[in-house]
Amino acid sequence: MTSSKKTHVAVLMGGWSSEREISLISGAAVCKALEEIGHRVTAIDVQRDANGIVQSLTKMVGGKPDVVFNALHGRGGEDGTIQGLLEFVGIPYTHSGVMASALAMDKPLTKIIVHQAGVRCAEGCVISRKDILTDGYPFSPPFVIKPTNEGSSVGVKIILDGDNLGKIEEDSWIFGDEVLVEKYIPGHELTVAVLGDSRKVRALAVTELKPRGHDFYDYTAKYTGGVTDHLLPAPIPEDIYKEAMSMAEKAYNALKCCGAARVDIRWDDKMPGSTGLHFLEINTQPGLTPLSLLPEQAAHVGMTFPKLVTWILEHSICPA
Repeated sequence: MTSSKKTHVAVLMGGWSSEREISLISGAAVCKALEEIGHRVTAIDVQRDANGIVQSLTKMVGGKPDVVFNALHGRGGEDGTIQGLLEFVGIPYTHSGVMASALAMDKPLTKIIVHQAGVRCAEGCVISRKDILTDGYPFSPPFVIKPTNEGSSVGVKIILDGDNLGKIEEDSWIFGDEVLVEKYIPGHELTVAVLGDSRKVRALAVTELKPRGHDFYDYTAKYTGGVTDHLLPAPIPEDIYKEAMSMAEKAYNALKCCGAARVDIRWDDKMPGSTGLHFLEINTQPGLTPLSLLPEQAAHVGMTFPKLVTWILEHSICPA
């Protein structure tokens, strides 16, 4: 683990994924907080150029930064790619390591690992577009189609009874060759932020998300002010609240995450007890924008944004 005495922090932001614009907002917020704390900050707008990234990190005036704050989101920045590069050049970095990042970005693999750890998951399977066009979908509507390795709900579609599947399959296919198809879990959209390291893992709170005019908490609902109501703490029964927190911690531990993460859960309140709770996915680098859920939950438990950024920085990973 790194020390809070680190003074030169390189903040990686931007990247080339579908979440580039969100990463730039997260990165700007992190830079501002770090500067207010008193750190020397170098912001790096990451491009798809490994040599350029290495040069930016190793040819700075005064030498390499003490630590990298990884504010990237999505593929390239959250899937083990940039983490491996930082391991190679020997610079400590925030959030999860190479393996946990790669596993968490792969939704089907994540579900296998989390399910084996005793966490209930939404039933689903991976299927190719060719198989869908030949044999149809594995479930009757309602169901959800997801890209296997995108974040921020990019490309997610809910297929309801009566939807025109043919049009989705042939005219507007945006998913790549393989997709994850899951049975739709009706009810409540919950999310749990988690902070942890090798010694202690702590779920912060449970937020219920209620998008206005949207079928689910999609990209627009996530990043447009006034579109989604964040109910914090979630107005759900105490046993459900505690079980959602426990599920999030188990998923975090199963994937061997580090630093900050966020777990998304659906709760079908028509099912008995906590059996309606289903794990959906985990985000190993949650957003740090003004509308993001991690800073909101941190504030709920008494942690200001600068304190949250400091905590994440102090729990960065040191390459072996």
